[in-house]
Amino acid sequence: MTDHHGRDGHGTDSQGTDVHDTDVHDTDGRGKTGNPWLSGLFAPAREEITAVDLPVTGRVPDALRGRYLRNGPNPLSVEDPAGHFWFGGEGMVHGVRLRDGRAAWYRNRWVRSDDVARHLGEKVLHGPRHLDMDFAPNTHVQEFAGHLLALVEGGSLPYELDPDLYTVGPFDFHGTLPGGLAAHTVIDPASGELHTVAYCPAWSYVQYLVAATDGCVRRCVEIPVEGRPMMHDFSLTRHHVLLYDLPVAFATRWGSPPAFRWDPARPARLGLLPREGTAAEVRWLEIEPCFVFHAMNAHEQDGVITVHLIRYDRFFDLDRPAPFRQPARLERWTVEPAAGTVRRQVLDERPVEFPRVDPRRLTLPHRFGYAVRQSEPGGEERIGFGTGLLKYDLWRGTAEEFPVPPGGDIGEGVFVPAGPDAAEDEGWVLAYAYDPRRAATDLVVLAAQDFTAGPVARIHLPVRVPVGAHGNWIPDQAQQP
Repeated sequence: MTDHHGRDGHGTDSQGTDVHDTDVHDTDGRGKTGNPWLSGLFAPAREEITAVDLPVTGRVPDALRGRYLRNGPNPLSVEDPAGHFWFGGEGMVHGVRLRDGRAAWYRNRWVRSDDVARHLGEKVLHGPRHLDMDFAPNTHVQEFAGHLLALVEGGSLPYELDPDLYTVGPFDFHGTLPGGLAAHTVIDPASGELHTVAYCPAWSYVQYLVAATDGCVRRCVEIPVEGRPMMHDFSLTRHHVLLYDLPVAFATRWGSPPAFRWDPARPARLGLLPREGTAAEVRWLEIEPCFVFHAMNAHEQDGVITVHLIRYDRFFDLDRPAPFRQPARLERWTVEPAAGTVRRQVLDERPVEFPRVDPRRLTLPHRFGYAVRQSEPGGEERIGFGTGLLKYDLWRGTAEEFPVPPGGDIGEGVFVPAGPDAAEDEGWVLAYAYDPRRAATDLVVLAAQDFTAGPVARIHLPVRVPVGAHGNWIPDQAQQP
């Protein structure tokens, strides 16, 4: 059952709102705006809906009790459609609720910043701010210390959502967050604490932040950097924080044109900060110029740090053709602090992005990893993001692929363990996949140990979910409706 007017099919009120903006949105893929970030599978959703009792092909595993949530840019309006860049749209979270072997609901909701609430004619929620920034976080979604948070970088605060994806308001970690947060966090499986590295164009430093399990920031280290670098991600081991200070720096405001530029004069370096160290203890190692959007995982043993990540030769280089279609490869970096060296090894020549691992293995050695396979630059132009999902066996040096059909698309794959004591790849990989036959999106559930066999379940959503960014599986902590 689907209701496009903000009702959930059982008479419950919601923030659901119809939004019609034909000058910006393009749901038929013909590119009315002439901008690929507003057209085809990137075209923003035009309305909020709630659908219940979703049809399923196959069977949803009984162990999957929780919500699969994914965030992404979804602009309400754009002043200059021709110059709009993907990163600038307001965040919209898409979620599917699984329980008892069925898909209870799908819903999508804009994150209600003040500007979004005003645009939708709703009451402004207000709340704390950093540098008066008011942006609806559009990059990630993470649960921590009982709070469901929509995340973005660049100095903005996260926004808290309730279990049904309605916005509670800005969240400043109970008054302890000294600035903004970041798009990527790591929750240490040993301590349960949240770690991140935050940056802001107004700062001459980045902040390494640690939040304790009570939801309060207990540690903040300000690390001086020059030139306002973009640090979209970081890596964490049991003993170190890895900082990627690379030749991409802030150049202008968010939105259009892109806020960042490749700076060939800027050195590339990897910073090693002891977890309990001071800024003066950061050790910087020179590396070859490159850019890292996303790291898969890192661990260390016998004084040697091993990092798996996705590396671009360059990105945001607007002096080159197709600056946002550069290939990115999965690499292993071996860092030897005693020798001051970083050795690179390309593990896969295929272009990939959005790497993930079993969250229980973060900061620890891991055998398996997952990533989205992308089309080859110079090949057939795609209107989406991924041609398939890859499962890597990093011990054997092999990979298995779940491909999507021509005209299809797939986003980030999130691994969900079958239980707390399950083997590293005993569980499922969940991802939103566009089905060109239905012109709508499925939530696919893949058995990680039988990756190429196809989904054990396809949950059929009533709409197309636009190409988005990152998400997470939020398991039930208690009985939820």
